[in-house]
Amino acid sequence: LPESSLLKLDSICRSANIVLVAARSYGLTGLVRVSIKEHCVIESKPDHSLDDLRLHNPWPELKQFAKSIDICDKDPVVHKHTPYIVILVRLAEKWADAHDGQLPSTRQEKREFKDLIRAHMLNVDEDNYKEAVESSYKVSVTPGISDEIRQIIDDSSSEVNFSSSDFWVLVASLKEFIANEGNGELPLEGTIPDMTSLTEYYVSLQKIYQAKAESDCLAIEHRVKSILRRIGRDPDSISRACIKTFCKNTRKLKVCRYRSMEEEFSSPVLSEVKKYFADEDSCFAMNFYVLLRAVDRLAANYSRLPGIFDSEIGEDVPRLKEAAVSVLSDMGLKGSSLSEDLIAEVCRFAGAEIHPVAAFIGGVASQEVIKLVTKQFVPLNGTFIFNGIDLKSQVLAL
Repeated sequence: LPESSLLKLDSICRSANIVLVAARSYGLTGLVRVSIKEHCVIESKPDHSLDDLRLHNPWPELKQFAKSIDICDKDPVVHKHTPYIVILVRLAEKWADAHDGQLPSTRQEKREFKDLIRAHMLNVDEDNYKEAVESSYKVSVTPGISDEIRQIIDDSSSEVNFSSSDFWVLVASLKEFIANEGNGELPLEGTIPDMTSLTEYYVSLQKIYQAKAESDCLAIEHRVKSILRRIGRDPDSISRACIKTFCKNTRKLKVCRYRSMEEEFSSPVLSEVKKYFADEDSCFAMNFYVLLRAVDRLAANYSRLPGIFDSEIGEDVPRLKEAAVSVLSDMGLKGSSLSEDLIAEVCRFAGAEIHPVAAFIGGVASQEVIKLVTKQFVPLNGTFIFNGIDLKSQVLAL
């Protein structure tokens, strides 16, 4: 679609709260852009996340279980198979007793805490104690809620009404939970990683974590139903399965808000634009972004794409350059210019859709559609640019 038509379509889709995914393959480049007012993700599935073990703030049942196991037991089988969670809970308590209730926080204190763990080893081949040393940093996790989740909880949308989405009703219940049953903490996820342990110890730990997670989930469910009644909705309109999934992922919630294409085109974030142009890796992507828009401007003026007639390539290059300068000026970069070689190269593309590039762009677009439909993983928050010349890609958040 030409730029003018794309802007109209985006406006229509946003007014109807319909997701728009724009994909374009043009010669050796292409782009993918997602546009929607707001997209909320419960199962963001980050590549890396810290296990939710609450070693910095164990609840009574976990403390009681840890105390029931003697970490100084001389039986080599028991000592080598005491779960590292138990070791860390016990030794963190011992450390806190000797340090005015404070857990290790400085680099030196963390080093000393590791030495304390090693001091309880009977043999050098005790894998559970090695795991405890490697996971000792989990004891020093800052209690409370991350800034990102706090921002979601404090969002104005968490003040829910009849028309609020299920996601924001769940967030509102989470906010109440944190202030009451949670004592400033999020619901427990309820899973533990694999570790060296006697089977009965591991199963007992699993049950303790699952019971705590279930208790937290029930508290959230009660608050969800209460909020739904308060705003005049069916208290059973949000299923327990949905609430359970939400509770398991409260540390990984994401809210993506996209600028409209009109906003991006007419008033891009100038600081970001300058940053991209100044960065060697991003500069090429930024050049392609500008040139793809310049192609549309030239096509609007001449009713054809640049370079489709070999005899006019010589004339189209300065025309495309002029259109690119116009785009740069609109972006707040008056007096800037692009690579002459790249402008000529884009002219030679002649609007062709090369099979491998089109297939790749289509694959990226379909991947984003799956994310949006399933509400799993986090969609691209910006314009994805593929550079088929150097086989690189970049997401430009403008």
